[in-house]
Amino acid sequence: MLLEVYKPCAKSLVPFSPSLAAPPQEHRKMEELRDQPNPQNDVVASDDDDPPMLSSETLSALKEFLAQQNRSLGVEPVPDNVENGEEQEEEVALVSEDWRLSQFWYDRETAETVAREVLTLCQLSDSRVACIACPTLYAYLKKLNHNIDVRLLEYDKRFEQHGSEFTFYDYNRPEELPSELKHAYRIVVADPPYLSKECLEKVSEAISFLSRPQESYLLLLTGEVQKDRAAELMGLRPCGFRPQHSSKLGNEFRLFTNYDPGNRLGGWEQED
Repeated sequence: MLLEVYKPCAKSLVPFSPSLAAPPQEHRKMEELRDQPNPQNDVVASDDDDPPMLSSETLSALKEFLAQQNRSLGVEPVPDNVENGEEQEEEVALVSEDWRLSQFWYDRETAETVAREVLTLCQLSDSRVACIACPTLYAYLKKLNHNIDVRLLEYDKRFEQHGSEFTFYDYNRPEELPSELKHAYRIVVADPPYLSKECLEKVSEAISFLSRPQESYLLLLTGEVQKDRAAELMGLRPCGFRPQHSSKLGNEFRLFTNYDPGNRLGGWEQED
């Protein structure tokens, strides 16, 4: 809300004359009115030296306006309790899902579980991390360890906001990945955008390009229907932990690894 301040023009100024002065009783009334607060003012000042404060009604309108602006840019609003410094361990704010790109974000438990597993692997091997088409995991990794060396490979260019840690990635063209990324990562996590055989095959090519031969930790988050293909293409086995998404997808999702996680991630599922 804009506050307008009206200034008298020069023509309205009248030289002071004793005959125009108000009587003493009128002076007292004017001083009383001046000292009374005006409830209609949007700006409240407690002391002359304090900065002006917006009224609660104006603050509410401003917050709603900013929230609408963020939604128009595809940014999810941060809950009030996080803004107020409470419950700092709540979910990370992400851009909105784009279903046209088959985007479905992990729920908080899934994102934190996988992120902590990756951080454990980093402690074991002091490694760089590549996240293929899993921006939720990238965001939680940066939340838990801001200094982690991680790269997000993603088709959605909204994530260019992450600067040098973002690399454009089209799963149909794994051969177009930058040459400097070849065999540069000890830890590679992938979440193929589609549950087709062709998509997994293309993503497996990207994984092979990025990972260090014979000495990499691979994690794959995809549908249960890809179990046999994941084993055939990359030698991966399913873990007991079951990933979940915020959108509550109908398809059963699994987490596959090429290493034995021990007691973490629910361990490897026992083969029949």
